[in-house]
Amino acid sequence: MGVLRVLWGIMGRISMFRSYQIVLLLAAALAVVAFYYFGSEKQNFSSTTKRIKETQASHNSNRDDADLSIDIQPGHLESRPGAGAELEGKPKRFHALMMFTKVDKSLSLQQKFQTAMRSMVKHGRFLEDEILVLHYVSDLGSQEFGEKMLPELLLDASFQYEVVFHNVDTLTEKLFPIVEAMQKHFSAGSGAYYSDAIFFLSVAMHRIMPAELKRIVQLDLDLKFRSNIRDLFQEFNHFPSDAVIGIAREMQPVYRHTFWQYRKENPKSRVGDPPPDGLPGFNSGVMLLNLDSMRRSTVYNQLLEPERVARLADKYHFRGHLGDQDFFTMIGMEHTELFYPLTCGWNRQLCTWWRDHGYGDVFQLYYHCDGPVHIHHGNCNTPIPDD
Repeated sequence: MGVLRVLWGIMGRISMFRSYQIVLLLAAALAVVAFYYFGSEKQNFSSTTKRIKETQASHNSNRDDADLSIDIQPGHLESRPGAGAELEGKPKRFHALMMFTKVDKSLSLQQKFQTAMRSMVKHGRFLEDEILVLHYVSDLGSQEFGEKMLPELLLDASFQYEVVFHNVDTLTEKLFPIVEAMQKHFSAGSGAYYSDAIFFLSVAMHRIMPAELKRIVQLDLDLKFRSNIRDLFQEFNHFPSDAVIGIAREMQPVYRHTFWQYRKENPKSRVGDPPPDGLPGFNSGVMLLNLDSMRRSTVYNQLLEPERVARLADKYHFRGHLGDQDFFTMIGMEHTELFYPLTCGWNRQLCTWWRDHGYGDVFQLYYHCDGPVHIHHGNCNTPIPDD
């Protein structure tokens, strides 16, 4: 009997052990079935991998296969559905414009363009529902060059973008009647040259672009970004109520020289004096144009009238050759409220020409720049330092 009890106990333990194993095996089998059955309806390893690949393919398609062969018709900014519009429920667009003429014939311009675009892409960061719209005012030859180069230059962009080419002849035809009278005061030639009108694009852009385009940043080609271009657009949020343009001061004594006669007649004037208390004038390498505010500003639009331009030019004995920059500088001497001063770091000009041409004693007063540098501006063909 004792032996039987022992044997019976051993058999019970074996039976319990086998039952436990069977339960474990059944649970594991049910888990596998549940994984494949329910996972096929929701999300499993395969579907997740597929989704990642689809996302990457979509992203690459956006970057590499974007339609860069846009040739807009006269008077139309919308090169594709929604381009230029800020409609509710649509992606938010940030508009940036560059003059892009004669680039196909100039190796120097091509190199500057590549530097500007590569640095913009390197530092550019936007949110998922935001699009950077790149506008290029171009002749046909330069547009063809841009269409070939931009896919490569934008290849590594981490943000969505669109490209719009504006025909320079079409814009010039629209600009000329508006700016013809001011050209003799601010152009290199002795008269109002039709082709020079395009150098006043920023002055009257609010009158020739569609009303849907409310804000735009205009940039020179000889720039190198060291910060996110999106941060530049945030400067619009700091505009005072009357300001229509954001622009950095000129960092050389250019206008100390240009206003020499007025300064001689008015020795107590701040015109042409260095910062922080003087009025050194502006540099148009980086400009924030609030087109909506420009359209609404009675003061600004009155300043575009030929009689007002002539009166101010006579008052200040002003003759310039830098186009829009000269115009903004001249009206800024009397209407500082129209301008939001960008810090020098957003347009860190590197040219030192005037230091060696008669103004070495005061040059540093204009050239000095405190704070971080966001954009280097290699004006007058000055080499831009490496990062």
